[in-house]
Amino acid sequence: MPAPLRYVQDSADFPDAVDVVIIGAGIAGAAAAWELTKKGLKVALLEKGLVGAEQSSRNWGWCRQQNRDERELPLIIHALQRWGELGEETGEELGFRRSGLIYATRSEADIAAWERWNRMAKHYGVQSEILTAHRAKAMTPGSSTRWLGGVSSPDDGHAEPRLAAPGLAIAAQRLGARLFQQCAVRGLDIAAGRVSGVWTERGLIKTSRVICAAGAWTSMFCRRHGIDLPIGNVIGTAFRTRPIAQAIAVPLYTPGFACRPQLDGSYTVSVSGRGRLEPGAQGIRYARQFYPTFKSRRKNLRLNLGMKPFFHGPEALGGWAFDRESPFERARILDPAADAATVQAGLDAMRNEYPALAGLKLAQAWGGMIDSTPDAIPVISTVAQLPGLVLSAGYSAHGFGIGPGAGRLAADLAADDAPIVDPTPYRYSRLVDGSALETPGMM
Repeated sequence: MPAPLRYVQDSADFPDAVDVVIIGAGIAGAAAAWELTKKGLKVALLEKGLVGAEQSSRNWGWCRQQNRDERELPLIIHALQRWGELGEETGEELGFRRSGLIYATRSEADIAAWERWNRMAKHYGVQSEILTAHRAKAMTPGSSTRWLGGVSSPDDGHAEPRLAAPGLAIAAQRLGARLFQQCAVRGLDIAAGRVSGVWTERGLIKTSRVICAAGAWTSMFCRRHGIDLPIGNVIGTAFRTRPIAQAIAVPLYTPGFACRPQLDGSYTVSVSGRGRLEPGAQGIRYARQFYPTFKSRRKNLRLNLGMKPFFHGPEALGGWAFDRESPFERARILDPAADAATVQAGLDAMRNEYPALAGLKLAQAWGGMIDSTPDAIPVISTVAQLPGLVLSAGYSAHGFGIGPGAGRLAADLAADDAPIVDPTPYRYSRLVDGSALETPGMM
């Protein structure tokens, strides 16, 4: 069953030409649309399904600096600033609350890793407190475990996935952006070696600049134009509980579950690190690049082998013509099945940890396809071989919180403005030029 989502109305008139076309109306694409319209550019935001209907509405909703890879810290610092501003700026409820986040553990290795991270993050001005056993227990009242310690990040928070991308898209429309859903972009029009437009199922839109923020579909789209983009897709599971008398007031991470309390007493829950792989042609093609990450995390990954992904979805074989139905129209909204074992494990862990939640019941569960890079750092970058194209993808299961920063950086690159942060760590070329990729840090 799909995750909850706010629906958005399309714009009225389909344009012949705009300054920038954005492919994909998830959090990264919608945030880019908002930032570009603020710059005074004419924008078309095109979505093959519905705004935010894929991974942008299926995640935890955390907006965190804590435990991020150092390469992402400048961007998430800017993103958190934007999260704090966007509600008033757009006039839309995006659900952002600077609630703080709490991590609790019985593992000495966890605490040692968090201490190392804290020493690094202090250079960026990040506020984070290592918790003693007594402090961790005091900050998780009602929990049954005698924690060894934990970490608290008071400046971090959460937003509401069902509201965030739709709210930004609606706000961008009010500033003049055009939004069209159920409108797949089949490919790029190219003239004199650079982008000159996009071919959609409704016809051609002329433009000299395109941001491709198509999530799990980005690598397939790029491959159609001879652009090699190593992306691996992992299916994650999250779920929502029925309302219950509140026992956990702040987003909480434990080894058994991670949760975000809702205002109505329900929780959004997942189990960190768990996922399944259902590789198709793309997964086989990039298996070597992803093997080190798979090897380090295979105990939490379930591999499902079958033929369907080779013929349907973002990992499928084959090409397509721009004047005929494309793979994007054949799968308007990716809606992979939730993993029942993960749901049960999360429910059991919450009930066992908090006796007050013994009656906790499932309301809804869903799966989501997460686009990942070999080094777990996104690509937010121009592409030298095709001027006019900006990629915004590969957010590797931690893109929602960084979304407003990612949107601003992509907008800066598309508009040829000075980038809000140094884009070097996010450059596309690192994945294809033989660069030695850094192994993923804390995520």
